[in-house]
Amino acid sequence: MPPPGYTHAIIATRLMVWLAQGGVPAERIAQAVGLRIPGRHGGVGGRIPDLVVWSKAQEDGVWLPVSDVLLVVEIVSPGSEGIDTVTKRGEYATAGIPQYWVVDQDPAQTVTLYHLDGDQYVVRATMPLAWVLNAVPAEYDLG
Repeated sequence: MPPPGYTHAIIATRLMVWLAQGGVPAERIAQAVGLRIPGRHGGVGGRIPDLVVWSKAQEDGVWLPVSDVLLVVEIVSPGSEGIDTVTKRGEYATAGIPQYWVVDQDPAQTVTLYHLDGDQYVVRATMPLAWVLNAVPAEYDLG
């Protein structure tokens, strides 16, 4: 896949700044870091989400475990819709990641917030990115 575009990068940056200004320590937020997740048939796979929030700082590494992940954010790029909204959603749910947000690059930059219910994600809310950025990160259990 080609690298993400400018709008994609700005969305990720806006979310990072919002999280940091809302009190989430910078060492618990990262863009484009590899996560080790359960793969097919019991193997181990990996994904590189657009944004990850952890409950505590992580040791340096290329592929980090998902045990402390609170949130994964994927920003949908043209051509990645199926992977971001179906494939990755299933993989992150299997990995036990409590929250998964998908940000569309439509005019409202619509965010769909999923929370883990058992072994699958359920939609918690859908709203424009501007609404998310007007809230306090603690409202989303990222604390």
